[in-house]
Amino acid sequence: MYCLHPRVIALSLLPLIIMGAVSLGLAYFFWTDAVTMLRGALDGFALIGRMTQWMEGMGLSGLNLVLAPTLLLLLSVPVIVIVSLLFVAVFMTPAMVALVGERRFPQLERKKGGSLLTSVVWSLGSTLLAAVALVLSIPLWLIPPLVLVLPPLIWGWLTYRVMAYDALAEHASLDERRHIFKTHRMPLLAIGVISGYLGAAPSLIWASGAVFLAMAPVLVPLAIWIYTLVFAFSSLWFAHYALDALEHFRKEKEALAQIERARAATEMIASERPAAGAPALDNRTGQKT
Repeated sequence: MYCLHPRVIALSLLPLIIMGAVSLGLAYFFWTDAVTMLRGALDGFALIGRMTQWMEGMGLSGLNLVLAPTLLLLLSVPVIVIVSLLFVAVFMTPAMVALVGERRFPQLERKKGGSLLTSVVWSLGSTLLAAVALVLSIPLWLIPPLVLVLPPLIWGWLTYRVMAYDALAEHASLDERRHIFKTHRMPLLAIGVISGYLGAAPSLIWASGAVFLAMAPVLVPLAIWIYTLVFAFSSLWFAHYALDALEHFRKEKEALAQIERARAATEMIASERPAAGAPALDNRTGQKT
């Protein structure tokens, strides 16, 4: 329901405007040259040439015209996804965490265990690791079951690393954040993986083939906005879960501290109490009785 909050909808437009302007600007200046370069590279592969000839023999003579643009769009998807995630993490997540904190956890102390610079470095480092994992796993995508498993797992791990950190940066201390990352790693990773599968929703737009090529100026911003909303949903989910875990951890820690204080007080009283059979001191006379 927080995704329908006017503040969240308004915030989702900022990454859309930035990403849409950058994507359309790059396409305007470099699209033709990139397609020509990619088409030349594809023509150098004998397998692509034989496949094109076979498709032309089947009556699909236009394959050579749409293959390079379609492949270029598919190659741009990971870049758009990663940059959209980073924009959401930088521009939207702090505001949405503040929204969740104000409305659901108003009494939760903010210990400010993270900073904007640390968040950016953490996000860029995690993104670099995810990009390397994606590149190394591409040959495994040719195995049908793995193509449905590996990319969402990698996106899920990246989403978990970025969103969970930003959800706790304002409220948790360094030790508290490490504790929650350690004790809640699997639930947080599960949220990230589910978010990764939700991130496949814009693929329906990319999969529209020639229609997408013709409507790219409209469908690219639409796909970016869907990615932004999916990551906004993920960010809100992480904020609710992480702040709830932080609140419970602090309550458990305080309860244990109270038990320790009560135990210490009991031991101190017991040590000051006179032993059985020992003479007691009369407070009025100062004599033992």
